[in-house]
Amino acid sequence: MALILLLAPPLVASLSVMLVRGRMRLVAASTVALNALSLSASVWMCGDALWRGRTIVSSDGFWRVDGLSALLALSIATVTLLASAFGPGLGEADEYDEGQARRFRIFVNAFALMMLVAVTTNNVGFMWVTIEATTITSAVVIPLHRTKSSVEASWKYLLICSVGIALAFAGTVLAYFDFVSTAGRVPNALNWTVLRAAAPTLQGELMQLAFAFIVVGYGTKAGLAPMHTWLPDAHSEAPAPLSAMMSGVLLAVAMYAIARWKAVVDVALGSDFASQLLLAAGLLSVAVGAFSLVIQRHYKRMLAYSSVEHIGLVSVGLALGPLGAFAAWLHLVNHAVAKSMAFLLAGRILHRYRTTEIAGVSGLLHVMPWTGRLFAMAILALVGLPPFGLFVSEFLLVRAAIHTGHLWTAAVVLLLVLVAFVSLLGHLNRMLYGAAPVGVAVGESCGWRIAALAGCAAILVVLGVALPWPVTGIIERSVSAVVMP
Repeated sequence: MALILLLAPPLVASLSVMLVRGRMRLVAASTVALNALSLSASVWMCGDALWRGRTIVSSDGFWRVDGLSALLALSIATVTLLASAFGPGLGEADEYDEGQARRFRIFVNAFALMMLVAVTTNNVGFMWVTIEATTITSAVVIPLHRTKSSVEASWKYLLICSVGIALAFAGTVLAYFDFVSTAGRVPNALNWTVLRAAAPTLQGELMQLAFAFIVVGYGTKAGLAPMHTWLPDAHSEAPAPLSAMMSGVLLAVAMYAIARWKAVVDVALGSDFASQLLLAAGLLSVAVGAFSLVIQRHYKRMLAYSSVEHIGLVSVGLALGPLGAFAAWLHLVNHAVAKSMAFLLAGRILHRYRTTEIAGVSGLLHVMPWTGRLFAMAILALVGLPPFGLFVSEFLLVRAAIHTGHLWTAAVVLLLVLVAFVSLLGHLNRMLYGAAPVGVAVGESCGWRIAALAGCAAILVVLGVALPWPVTGIIERSVSAVVMP
């Protein structure tokens, strides 16, 4: 029942926008209500996993929701609800026409559905299909305002991610044929639980090759360097709500796929091979993201390169055993909240200043007092300052590196995080202060959208100060789902 309540609302929302003509505001409001229902179902699933220790499994084994799936579903549903609430079709001064609003609502809900299916299916083949489908459904929305740069960004995203996902498909096929050659043709051979149970009998060299393809393939979708080149263009050109979803949770879904396969490879080969691969990819991504932030001139591209840095930290965490995995999943949750908040605020800034140039935005605290303060909080959270949750997850990651004997890793991570810290604070300072540009209206009211973003800031503070037991409990279950004890 919970699984139906999770998956049905975005499907119904997408279909309702397709079938109902006119009355866009009412239809858009109904999609927000449906996304809220999906969020409620994800909370229910997290409660089942946490208090009952229950894993939801369908009778045929095709669907499976454990603690990690529930955590990712909660993140996806939360960010989708935010994106839906900030999307076109609801505001009185909407910058999009009805056709653009309809396209946004249809494909964003389909995009959310594909992500939710990817983290709740037990079949790694179908997981691949749905992650590929996220590329198609989101690429349609990137050029919502059809300009040369947005169309180019959409095609770049489509081509690079399609090549990457084809490599992930090759890795999946290699692992499947390895399984068939050792265990024969058995029902549900592509189910993750079946593969993990059979992992000790798999051939080591073939699984190494398969996992390398999988990391490169899904790593392209996750924005791991050097496969990240699509990400700054796509995230900077997409409408702010879509950027929030792509950066906040799409990258997390791709890392989820890698973590599921890593669990199989660890049983087959031991943890060294997969961990070293993820550690190398993670450190490279943190380095590329951090140093790219130094030279950024556009605040949406700045946020996109910040995502490359943070997804690199998640990859490093997954390579550092149970302690690192705990830090990684906590970091994904914090990043989903902080980055979606930052992109939605960036959309408000763009709407007022009509530029994505950092140099073109000044006096933000004077021009948009509420947006300016919340944007400052989002950036301070992303650079890892207390009392925000990313400080805790980055601290736990460094502690995990030291605990596992990766002292050089800890030192390099701290140095690169410092580079990102200085760069982001410098860009933020230029945006917040100074005289307002000529022709930019001054002042804003505190409406429900500001209240929703303030709620995101409150969540980040709670995760940084208290870290409630339900949060640690569901993350511990997420770690046990993919890490060998």
